[in-house]
Amino acid sequence: MLARVRGGDPSAYAELVLLHASVAKRTAVFLGAGSEADDVVQESFVKAYRGLGGFRKEAAFRPWLLRIVANETRNLQRSRTRRTRREELAALPESVLDPADEAAVGERRRELLTAVRALPEHYRLVVTCRYLLELDEQETATVLGWPRGTVKSRLHRALGRLRTQLPDKEVQR
Repeated sequence: MLARVRGGDPSAYAELVLLHASVAKRTAVFLGAGSEADDVVQESFVKAYRGLGGFRKEAAFRPWLLRIVANETRNLQRSRTRRTRREELAALPESVLDPADEAAVGERRRELLTAVRALPEHYRLVVTCRYLLELDEQETATVLGWPRGTVKSRLHRALGRLRTQLPDKEVQR
């Protein structure tokens, strides 16, 4: 089958994908891709196809493909970690406080960021744009490609959820 793929037969690669897609997805999920497993698998198959020229004929395709899946999952996790760190840095206070106040502010920010990360994606995006990136409603609408009214309603609902999750904390109205 690999010889047919290398020969340019697209149906042969489709057969390979069908044959290995389920194990590739299970691998991505078990290695930590979670809800993004389908994206990891798709990217892995694209990279495998592009890399077939360097694939050794005597090697087994499945382990080679699963290694690509593992690498893509690891890349996803590193990306998540960097994104999380950027969000945390964006939320750091600009002024220097005394150590006790700084610890309290840091703890409050960590709680808030944890609550924001727990929001559904569409709420998390709008809160991030408005409050972490300090964009106005129109800029947020432009960045997210949503109507301004959608930004307003999702922001309102997101803040309501945050108030529920953090009842003893002040959440902007």
